Amino acid sequence: MNRPRQITRAGLAAALCTVLALVGAHWANASEVFVKPSVKESGKLRVGNTLDYAPFEFLDENNEPTGIDIELAQHAAKLLGVELEIVRIPFVNALPSLVSGRSDIFWASFTIREDRLEQVDFVAFMVAGSVVSTTPDRASAMQSQMDLCGKSLAIPAGGSAAFTAEKLSEACTDAGKAAIESVLLPEVPSTIQAVLSGRVDGRLDDSTASGYYEVTSGGQLVVVPGIYDTTPAGVAVPKGDGEAAEMVRSALQALIDNGSYAEVFESYGMEASTIPEAYVVTEIGELR
Repeated sequence: MNRPRQITRAGLAAALCTVLALVGAHWANASEVFVKPSVKESGKLRVGNTLDYAPFEFLDENNEPTGIDIELAQHAAKLLGVELEIVRIPFVNALPSLVSGRSDIFWASFTIREDRLEQVDFVAFMVAGSVVSTTPDRASAMQSQMDLCGKSLAIPAGGSAAFTAEKLSEACTDAGKAAIESVLLPEVPSTIQAVLSGRVDGRLDDSTASGYYEVTSGGQLVVVPGIYDTTPAGVAVPKGDGEAAEMVRSALQALIDNGSYAEVFESYGMEASTIPEAYVVTEIGELR
């Protein structure tokens, strides 16, 4: 007669353990996302962004911010339980805006470079490289790296493509060929217009953005073979601000874990740029 009672007690104990485990798991998951105290106190996350670099950040037909970086920031702010405030800042002023405190973080697809790490830290969340795009009629003459020698390439000012162009040009001159002419322009749209108008032979820019422009240009631009300087890209946070870095890292990792991260990239056809784990980079040797 006592046996059923023992089974019932054991069952109740097991059930209680299950409930406690579930509650513990809930709180463990909740604690994975860290909110920087100053952000929590203000109830607002100020994110610097250019809003002119599709598919990562741009204004839609209703003049509303959208794009991969914007959507990820929106998801992150929701996880953090704060309001997202987009502060529009030109790319050339991106890192100084963090130093001056104009924004809490700068959410853009920064190529993580040693010179930038002297000013800020990063949270790596994707990979990218540089490619050349041009008009279809010029594409046949730009099918290899050496084909770029002697060509003029428009490059967005402040981006990593300028460094890539220098290395490609050096390879040209080392091979006894003409150097590449780099034409630095202030914004991405101006580099596209320079190609379409015939002012330059092509444009050198981020691989993912260039692929997006190939699709959205209606055939006016095509990406030619060759990808250069593949490297992780990240969100910039103030130098030495471990709380800001952990806030961004933990939010991104939560988005990776819950599937939102992959959904955003896939919606723009950029799933090849995803990585399995977000991580903080304070010096170049920490890149994976």
